[in-house]
Amino acid sequence: MNAAPFFLGYAAAVGGLAPRLVLRSSWPQRSPLLAVAVWFALAASFSLCVALAALHLATPGAHLHGVLYSCRVAVGLETPSSGGLLPALGGAAALVVVVGHLTAFALHAGRAYAARARHRDVLDKVGRASACSRATVLEHAEPAAYCLPGRDPRIVVSSGAVGLLSAEELSAVVEHERAHIHGRHHLVLAAAAAFARVFPRLPLARHLQEQVPLLLEMAADDRVLRRCSRSALAAAMFTLASGEAPRGALAAGGETALVRLKRVLAPTHDAHPAVRWAAGTGALATFVLPLLLTCHAGLG
Repeated sequence: MNAAPFFLGYAAAVGGLAPRLVLRSSWPQRSPLLAVAVWFALAASFSLCVALAALHLATPGAHLHGVLYSCRVAVGLETPSSGGLLPALGGAAALVVVVGHLTAFALHAGRAYAARARHRDVLDKVGRASACSRATVLEHAEPAAYCLPGRDPRIVVSSGAVGLLSAEELSAVVEHERAHIHGRHHLVLAAAAAFARVFPRLPLARHLQEQVPLLLEMAADDRVLRRCSRSALAAAMFTLASGEAPRGALAAGGETALVRLKRVLAPTHDAHPAVRWAAGTGALATFVLPLLLTCHAGLG
């Protein structure tokens, strides 16, 4: 039995229908980190289905061992048997998907790293350290705050922000940026950008690239609220709403500030444990099911 149509249909459902279900749900904004995991589980499942569909188009009825054989032949680790050209082509097509993701991730991360390195050189020349805020102060009239994650991380606030924010508000801003650094959110954003580059017209890729930055900002806000008051965070977000960040940085203000401000001012409880369990289980199932289908195809 050729399972390729099943994988293509499954990929179509994950890539087109599943994002609508997530977007219509209310729980992602109450459990943002879980929502990020769900989005990436869908992305991984879609990529896996595309790769498996290519393998099964070349070798109909292949079970999991046959899939691994095709991949080994494609990379030259195994000598193809008679008629082994099709398995090699199928394995090569599957590897293209994997290599495409890795290449896109490396390109995005590399460019962002280079941009951050250039900006750090500028900060070393024109910035000044602030012991009270544990950040680098940049002379600029507009209120802004952002972080440069990765190696030698920096938290940057403008002199305009320092002049407008109270001590508690400034502490909330610094804690927000520290959450981005400790959570390595720049790598998560690079992964989202890589998937969108590989599948640029896919609804899942578009929504993933739109939703993940917002959810990471919400996760950083939640960490701030463990140490600072809602009023301090809301006031800081309002002050920094128009602030922008350089390439490769993550900012406390920006386009998502209004949505996050409403969330902070109208707090809701975390998603119910049953909802979180269902979302996590469903995300895991979307990835495991294609592998089970491959085993079933071999048995069929």
